[in-house]
Amino acid sequence: MQITGAARLAGIMGWPVAHSRSPALHGFWLAEHGIDGAYVPLAVPPERLEQALRALPALGFRGCNLTIPHKPAAIAVMDRIDSFARRVGAINTVVVGSDGTLEGSNTDIFGFRENLREGAPDWDPSGAAVVLGAGGAARSVVAALSDAGVREIRLVNRTMSHAEALSRDLAQSTIDIVIRPWSARATALRGAALVVNTTSLGMEHEPPLDLDLAALPIEAVVVDIVYVPLETALLAAAKRRGNRVVDGLGMLLHQGRPGFAAWFGTSPKVTPALRTAMLATLARR
Repeated sequence: MQITGAARLAGIMGWPVAHSRSPALHGFWLAEHGIDGAYVPLAVPPERLEQALRALPALGFRGCNLTIPHKPAAIAVMDRIDSFARRVGAINTVVVGSDGTLEGSNTDIFGFRENLREGAPDWDPSGAAVVLGAGGAARSVVAALSDAGVREIRLVNRTMSHAEALSRDLAQSTIDIVIRPWSARATALRGAALVVNTTSLGMEHEPPLDLDLAALPIEAVVVDIVYVPLETALLAAAKRRGNRVVDGLGMLLHQGRPGFAAWFGTSPKVTPALRTAMLATLARR
């Protein structure tokens, strides 16, 4: 693939950003579709975020993704924000308009929903869901589950004030968010149809997730948004007892689709070949 002076440009801003797999993801799609474009890592410290975002139109960028720690702070810089980003209080995708304005959106909701749909297509949203954690990822997951029609979400977190803030911000008349203390995480699984780990527990170089699955019905689906390692201890334990499991790689892949379509004019797909290529990048980390 040749990059010319007319190449379409996008990237990802973070601090740090070297760990991001987004350049590999978008690079795969660019090559697959033969697009004259580039997607690059942009290391931007927090104090220069607004300056960097406002420079995107002048530099000819079509937009960018945002990762830690920029997702919440970017809201104040946007000219327009979509309803998903407003609901969860975080932006992960920026599109530069033809007039140079910045529009922020949150595609993590889409990414989680599509990953769950792909990994457990017959999952029934009428049952209760247990969400572990109350950070930014949990907000996207709760919003996605609410949109899918889940009526009861049991939110389990160490810091109760964070769980209370999430419940308050995402409360709707059609959903019952029940807050449980971290000490009650095992009993919260009783009768649940879905369990989602949104914490970093179980991630490589992080403490393990200590969770007894004995009360979880065998019919329940277990999701871990962690993808390093791809099969976390939680997923391995759930698989051994007969539960269906969904790993976190698919959420990463699917959340990139809307941004790529907006920046490069082509709607990409998540395919087995893409998953294989991304797994190879994880193996080389």
